Amino acid sequence: MRLGRIASPDGVAFVSIEGEGDSAIAKEIAEHPFGTPTFTGRSWPLADVRLLAPILASKVIAVGRNYAAHAAESGNEVPDEPVIFLKPNTSIVGPGAPIVIPRNTSLVHHEAELAVVIGRPCKDVTAAKAREAILGYTIANDVSARDHQAKDGQWARAKGHDTFCPLGPWIETDLDASDLEISAEVNGLPRQRSRTSMMVHDIPALVEWVSAVMTLLPGDVILTGTPEGVGPIEAGDTVSITVEKIGTLTNPVVAKGA
Repeated sequence: MRLGRIASPDGVAFVSIEGEGDSAIAKEIAEHPFGTPTFTGRSWPLADVRLLAPILASKVIAVGRNYAAHAAESGNEVPDEPVIFLKPNTSIVGPGAPIVIPRNTSLVHHEAELAVVIGRPCKDVTAAKAREAILGYTIANDVSARDHQAKDGQWARAKGHDTFCPLGPWIETDLDASDLEISAEVNGLPRQRSRTSMMVHDIPALVEWVSAVMTLLPGDVILTGTPEGVGPIEAGDTVSITVEKIGTLTNPVVAKGA
């Protein structure tokens, strides 16, 4: 199933998206998309509504240096265990929403990532049972202010600015995410290209590691790391991240106050 969240003339709703292209239809889900969805009977042509970030997360847990080639380009060692940090849920925006560059940063990078969306409350999940806790997968851009990252010595400010976590365009629930192509383009020019099979710590291992630290709630998002090729973005750019069998997440970049 393809799950999304939309803004329509009738309000905001979770939906199941059926069909492709101009014929795609958004069918309204009552309340929330977890478990077995209940449909209200209302629907809209997808072309007539606006896609929002597909989920409302209580928290976003991100994983650093989870592709060896990215760790190398950053001058870092590959960690023996996952390195995790939090992005606030206020950093989340949806497809088409602008990434806003703060006035006090001079170097902001894109980071293409596969995002895991949790489907039920869980704690201490084993890797063998990780898929049971996952609702599905979407696309993320772990936008990062590198000068803040270097100055602070930790990542909360650098990666926590409003709009620094674009998510979308939707969640794919029936998907084997172990070996998908992931890529990023800026203004149509290629920047990143790899496969999720190149992760140092795979998705089941990440769910096990994170859930051993903290309780995961429905809608929580785990960003699984970015491959090599990260680079600068600035006002006027357009960033597009594509993950095979999911789709493309595109966001313009603007300067704060512009």
